[in-house]
Amino acid sequence: MNRLDNKVALITGGARGQGAAEAEMFVSAGAQVVITDIDRDLGSEVAEGLGETCLFLSQDVASEDDWQCVVEEIVARFGQIDSLVNNAGIFRVQELEQTSAKDWNQMLAINQTGVFFGMKAVAPHMKKAGKGSIINLSSIAGLGGAKAFAYAATKWAVRGMTKSAALELAPFGVRVNSVHPGLIETQMMDAFGVPREEIVARVPYGRLGDVDEIAKLVLFLASDDSSYCTGHEFIADGAVKA
Repeated sequence: MNRLDNKVALITGGARGQGAAEAEMFVSAGAQVVITDIDRDLGSEVAEGLGETCLFLSQDVASEDDWQCVVEEIVARFGQIDSLVNNAGIFRVQELEQTSAKDWNQMLAINQTGVFFGMKAVAPHMKKAGKGSIINLSSIAGLGGAKAFAYAATKWAVRGMTKSAALELAPFGVRVNSVHPGLIETQMMDAFGVPREEIVARVPYGRLGDVDEIAKLVLFLASDDSSYCTGHEFIADGAVKA
């Protein structure tokens, strides 16, 4: 028996990088997976490559209407939604004085408000079912400081929202946890604007993390193996400090 047999999972930002790795791993574990993204072409390509148990839906996570439409379609098609992985996010290396109001608002809309909309949209369905797992992708920047002011602010917010939602939803059998990756080999690393070896030099473990290493942690939290885990931070950072 696979770890996610008979489960339906929604993964945002599933067209590339971390989200695509999570989708592939969830499909392999037996789940019916729905990935969403603003990139329709790439999202459709990823879903087609993963086969009939993966569906792509176009979504802007900063839109509450999009959230309602996506969740309603999933429930209509499959009758349930067991896991939500709030993976979609953006990253910019901008210090306090470099951050414009426009950049700040866009970062909050995607990284923070999008997570809020997602939890709000799935909560009624999970409460009714008496079960569910919400996994919010934060960062080590949500545990300490970072020279990415707005990004760090949103990731701290995700951490706090996770804990509050966990308290509210625990009586209904719904778990909410946050995952805090360190420096992972994705396109996001290009935002630092320096060679990879300079980034690796910051990691005591001696290398960048792999997307599959984070996906395995997310899979654990979506599965019944983590049935008594809620309201906590799960860290995979190679001992690096934000």
